Amino acid sequence: MLLNLRAEMVRKRLTVKDLAKVTGLCETSIRNKLAGRSAFTVPEAFKIKEELFPDKDIQYLFKFEEVS
Repeated sequence: MLLNLRAEMVRKRLTVKDLAKVTGLCETSIRNKLAGRSAFTVPEAFKIKEELFPDKDIQYLFKFEEVS
């Protein structure tokens, strides 16, 4: 699960819909990627970082953490 990305979304009051607009993906795809069921591509990750979180490190945003 991408806990850091989710936390930063909350801090900036961004929604799944906002990420979908930036990446051109559907909201279901974004939800699956945030949950770790599928992965963001490198271009998608860079687009999210550059357009929504320019002040954050990409490694921080997309650090995957197992949640049990």
